Amino acid sequence: MSGPRQPRPPWGTRSGVSNLWIVDPLNDLSPLAERARLASRTLAQASSRQRNAALLSAAEGLLDRADEVLSANATDLERAEAAAGSATVLDRLRLNESRIEGMAGGLRKVAGLADPLGRVVSGWRRADGLEIRQVTVPLGVVGIIYENRPNVTSDAASLCVKSGNAALLRGSSGAISSNLVVADILRAGCRAADLPEDSVVLVEDVSRETVAQFLRLRGLIDCLIPRGGESLIRAVEETATVPYIIDGAGNCHVYVDATADLAMAEVIVVNGKTQRPSVCNATESLLVHAAAAERFLPAIADALGERVELRGDEEACRLLGPRVKAATEEDWGEEYLDLTLSVKVVASVDEAIEHIGRYGTGHTEAIVTSDISAAERFQREVDAAVVNVNASTRFTDGEEFGFGAEIGISTQKLHARGPMGLAALTTTKYLVNGSGQIRG
Repeated sequence: MSGPRQPRPPWGTRSGVSNLWIVDPLNDLSPLAERARLASRTLAQASSRQRNAALLSAAEGLLDRADEVLSANATDLERAEAAAGSATVLDRLRLNESRIEGMAGGLRKVAGLADPLGRVVSGWRRADGLEIRQVTVPLGVVGIIYENRPNVTSDAASLCVKSGNAALLRGSSGAISSNLVVADILRAGCRAADLPEDSVVLVEDVSRETVAQFLRLRGLIDCLIPRGGESLIRAVEETATVPYIIDGAGNCHVYVDATADLAMAEVIVVNGKTQRPSVCNATESLLVHAAAAERFLPAIADALGERVELRGDEEACRLLGPRVKAATEEDWGEEYLDLTLSVKVVASVDEAIEHIGRYGTGHTEAIVTSDISAAERFQREVDAAVVNVNASTRFTDGEEFGFGAEIGISTQKLHARGPMGLAALTTTKYLVNGSGQIRG
């Protein structure tokens, strides 16, 4: 029988990557979160110049240490392939020179954005001379829990640092080697700008137990943003004690109206489904007005080719024959994240809106039409974070929206909705200036 455990240092131990503190598995995550909270107080008071300098330094670090990042990523990929990871998992996990350059470019873009802090949202003077201003301030510590996307480490941390928040990151076991190096580069960028290294903190212990701990760090995490699959989101909804914003699933529809330019519709559907099928803003379901179906469905089936599996309703099966499989009830609500597309023929815009209301996830919905009234009605009545007219669902993205990067795409309504950039990582406080006024 072994003897009693020896006490461990309260702040954890250093990992093999230089200057990257990790929590010891024998301890809980509270000390780690406490360090992030301490750093957040300094970061909130740092100048915009300092915060920008940290991001620019990290961008250079990513490029300078690209070989190290790629080597670590190769280790993650080998582990995923050995575990028979799907094409979707491998695509989300994989880094290459182009993606690293994109990560560095994202850091530079965020650094170049206007400072979100100290902005006067509103202000007024009372009749007694009391001045009241509402100004933007950081949230504090933002916790991000995410799966198999090492670029999220860079994107999330950049937005947090720029907005004066400390980032407490808990990635997946599948991307741990990549995340360790990327986080170390980000921390080095903070150090170079005379900001606390703990402005960015990565949890290296990726056991299931740390997920439960992470979700219950009430008083240490000010806002939790989970980015992952259905099981993670369910765990957050059922057990989290910290405020959270759901980065939800994307069962995104394209509805091709009776008056649609069918050539335009074909390009939009092909782009939405095939440009990058493993992401949440990919098109998962196609609705086609009965008046356009006979011409459009064979054309889109040809354009998508054998690489995309179609699952259709009875009318789609009649029109496409062996090129489509019969859809099940589950297909209408499925986020495939793969080269599969559900197809349904509808009688009207009313039926399209009703179908989306029943099966959509509130992420992104699109209509292709030449009818202005149909477009306006679709945008007015469809309840989703983003509603497009004559544009691909793939545009729902923080960078595409001009945010530089995104920390997630919210499918809820409080306090953020849609792609979340810097503004979503701030709150406000009121500054009241008087000259001796008292309340009567």
